[in-house]
Amino acid sequence: MTLSDHALAAPAPPLQPFVSHYAGSRMRDVPQSQHTGLPSRHIDLIVSLAKPIEIVRMPGAQSPGAYRAFVAGLQQAPAVVRMGGDLDCLHIFLKPGAARALLGISGQEVASQVVHLADIDVTMCNELVECLCSADTWRERFAIADRVLLRSLRPVTMPDVMAWAWRSLTISHGLTPVHRLARTVGFSRRHFGERFRSEFGITPKAAARVFRFEHACRLFVHSPRRIADVAMASGFHDQAHMVREWHALAGCTPREWILGELPFLQDYEIGGGHD
Repeated sequence: MTLSDHALAAPAPPLQPFVSHYAGSRMRDVPQSQHTGLPSRHIDLIVSLAKPIEIVRMPGAQSPGAYRAFVAGLQQAPAVVRMGGDLDCLHIFLKPGAARALLGISGQEVASQVVHLADIDVTMCNELVECLCSADTWRERFAIADRVLLRSLRPVTMPDVMAWAWRSLTISHGLTPVHRLARTVGFSRRHFGERFRSEFGITPKAAARVFRFEHACRLFVHSPRRIADVAMASGFHDQAHMVREWHALAGCTPREWILGELPFLQDYEIGGGHD
């Protein structure tokens, strides 16, 4: 029988512009299986306090690998993680501005990649792993994450135009047309796309895809309904369009995802009201 222990927490107030939330997950005797990591609006910083996390399929052209602590940037393809045995992880959901503010890199440097945290900031990596392993409770672990991240916090600010564009896509669930965003800020569509990609690592069209996908996921989680109804409510052209997008972003059809992944999906994994 699998034993599990999960916890959620908000970051310290100075971190809230950059960190959405913390999630802790401790599970024992997990049967061997594979879990699909979905594209999302967050940059993921994950620390494994048990064995390294084995990622058997990564976004982009990366080879499979095992990670004790890693950062996964914004992406448009699923990652497949092999699970089994004892799991003990702290998941830090970073907002896009955290790349520069907490990691000292641009979002473009980790976009569509999984990177060892030690290759970005070895001091942060060592401190997180060592201190988290010495703490027993989730409250202690979240407090440690606060302390480590606060020491790494840099005085950087996202350009107002890009912050507004990201917020607009968030509020509209990705349905605001890119040309309208560009026109509103007085940029050509090409210049707007270049600025957006330089800041976040993905194009505005790609970000809109992810927001629309997340919205559909949340509709399935909170009020299960027919696939065609979710497609319409989420802004897809039709059910066939949603099926194509689901294949690209989740690696399966919506129906396969509902049966195989939805029972295990947590709301906090899909941007559920934290940003």
